[in-house]
Amino acid sequence: MARSKLLIIAPLPPPLTGQSIAVELLIKNIGAHTSTFVVDTSKSGFHQGASSLLRLCQVVKLLVKVLSKIGSSDKIYFNCSQSIAGNLRDLLIYAFCWQSLGRMVIHLHGGAGMRVLLSENHPVLLALNRFFLKRVGAVVVLGERLKSIYDGVVPSDRLHAVPNFAGDEFFVDTSIVDSKFSDVEPLRLLFLSNLLPGKGHQELLAALALLPAEVKGKLQVDFAGGFESKDEEFAFKQAVEKTGGAAINVRGVVQGELKKELLRRAHLFCLPTYYPYEGQPISILEAYASACAVMTTNHSGIFDTFTPGVNGFEVEPKSPQSIADAILSAVHNAPKLKDYGKNNLEEAQRKYRASTYVAALEKIIF
Repeated sequence: MARSKLLIIAPLPPPLTGQSIAVELLIKNIGAHTSTFVVDTSKSGFHQGASSLLRLCQVVKLLVKVLSKIGSSDKIYFNCSQSIAGNLRDLLIYAFCWQSLGRMVIHLHGGAGMRVLLSENHPVLLALNRFFLKRVGAVVVLGERLKSIYDGVVPSDRLHAVPNFAGDEFFVDTSIVDSKFSDVEPLRLLFLSNLLPGKGHQELLAALALLPAEVKGKLQVDFAGGFESKDEEFAFKQAVEKTGGAAINVRGVVQGELKKELLRRAHLFCLPTYYPYEGQPISILEAYASACAVMTTNHSGIFDTFTPGVNGFEVEPKSPQSIADAILSAVHNAPKLKDYGKNNLEEAQRKYRASTYVAALEKIIF
């Protein structure tokens, strides 16, 4: 059987993001009869858009690589950007791939940012994207709620929803639920995401300061993830030092066994995000697979995978008081936390396996 040639235009780690993790998984598990060539679109940090001459040079090199591989590829899998500068780059890629747009599958690993780009707030970008996107083979989003981003831009029969996944290494045995929630003092809270503006880590820290002293003493809080800059990291650590009463650790980027251990030990996973480029965080699904209760917001595509009162606590974006209220509820109702953890593990086992994710993408691409 002839090998199908797949051109992948997408970011690889580093930096470690949900998007780069998903791309790496696809590359490692793509069908045996497929040969891949990867054009890595990753940047050195978390900043969105073109911020330097070096970045512009990197974009030019990227476009040259794409142009050199288009003709020899049977299919093209492309992860699009949500920033204005990134979208301008994407439009150039679409132009270079003009003759091959029908063989291209575009995957949006996000949602909130693209909704703004494809709105009347950006009429020129909307018109240019519509011109190209109505000709592509398929567009993939992370959930049904995100399909409306492409209303009037992509024909509905070419629009697909494929939810994210949790890696196999994060799934715990069902028996861990009883042991994890048999002792919830201290109540272990985990924030696991890159600590970028809008992710909610600052609001979570502010919420801890609002809690009564006797509640703070019952908490163990871990913040894990990378910062946008050294200055942001320093400022956050200073704020942590001023938040007395709770045991708080700032752990930086975590991987491997430490990441798994933090998730397995955590009772309540906290991601009160309103991040402008949010889609459907993989970290929430990793928390499900680790039998954690979850606290999060109704933002972007999160509620495609999260139901308040079933998977955990809904909190209001940008509201430390709402987060504090949810923490108080968790502290005083351990049986509810156990129910959430059990529900989440079962849901992850049914819906969010990595193999299911890869199979769904392969079906769309090929």
